[in-house]
Amino acid sequence: MENDQSSVTLKDIAKMAGVSITTVSRVINHSNTKVASKDVQSKIWDIVRQTNYVPNATARRLKMKDSHFPQKTQSKTIGCIYARSTVGDSNPFFSEIARSLEREAFKLGYILKYSFSGYDINDPKTYELISSYNVDGVAILGRFDKHLLSFIKKHYKYIVYTGLNKVAHADYDQVLTDGYQAAISVVKYLNRLGHTKIAYLGETKNEVRYQGYCDAMRQLNLTVRNENIIECQFSSEYGYLATKEYLKDKREVTAIFCGNDLSAIGAVKAIKESDLKVPEDISIMGIDDIDTVQYVSPMITTIHVPREELGKVTAKLLIDRINNGKKIPMKIELPYSIIERESCMDITKTK
Repeated sequence: MENDQSSVTLKDIAKMAGVSITTVSRVINHSNTKVASKDVQSKIWDIVRQTNYVPNATARRLKMKDSHFPQKTQSKTIGCIYARSTVGDSNPFFSEIARSLEREAFKLGYILKYSFSGYDINDPKTYELISSYNVDGVAILGRFDKHLLSFIKKHYKYIVYTGLNKVAHADYDQVLTDGYQAAISVVKYLNRLGHTKIAYLGETKNEVRYQGYCDAMRQLNLTVRNENIIECQFSSEYGYLATKEYLKDKREVTAIFCGNDLSAIGAVKAIKESDLKVPEDISIMGIDDIDTVQYVSPMITTIHVPREELGKVTAKLLIDRINNGKKIPMKIELPYSIIERESCMDITKTK
């Protein structure tokens, strides 16, 4: 049962979460993500959503609006759809974007009322959730298909997509980092290190990272061989299993471009278990720059995607659309950068 937003205090939330009032305040009012563990932060935000808690200043503004313009009262809630994962927290890339989005929306007086996976849209419980809580707009995290887009357009007026797959003629807003160009940068970086036999690990269907890999290989006059396309879902488990299977036969590749960091982590484990070394035998490079890649051995060279900024800008754009209406579709692109660590070797120096 939900509480009235005016009756819930920071003290109440702290008590329900089993933490101090200071911790709750820092989690919901500041962008510093290190004030508490991710589990504690998730617990606090779950309670915020369940209780409809609104900061005092925002609550006062809402009350004033309601008293002067009752016919225009807003529900002040948004939703979030994880299009690429069955459970949001299973993918640290998207979960970090979602946390940033939620924090920014909260500062602007909006609550992230619910989130669900794109795989759940045929579940009756999902329909019940959507019909019970009529949110003002929705953020879509990750690439989605036509079926999901049709469902989303049917139920939501304001939509903002965020991720790595840019759509050329979309009729919805996009906040993204260009995964296609990032993939080209990966291949060219590996080639500068002397690698000419580069494999690709990850998803291929409608995936711009795979398209970028193929185009970059051709631009460099390198051969794209079918046997060096290691198709698998973007996860550590599938990256591990696919690489393990791939290495059963003798391979001449000197580098593997992994479509995301999770698959790169799995690939590193598989290579080690195949009595090979990273990067001495095979260099590994990913995309995302999730925290985990700094704590595996060797630390993984990757493309840094500004996840916190993606979340913030997505929240601001979505709420601006809700407050001011939609005009022409907007596309906001945030830059990426290469983070050099230990998993890539310059083989020109070993010849």
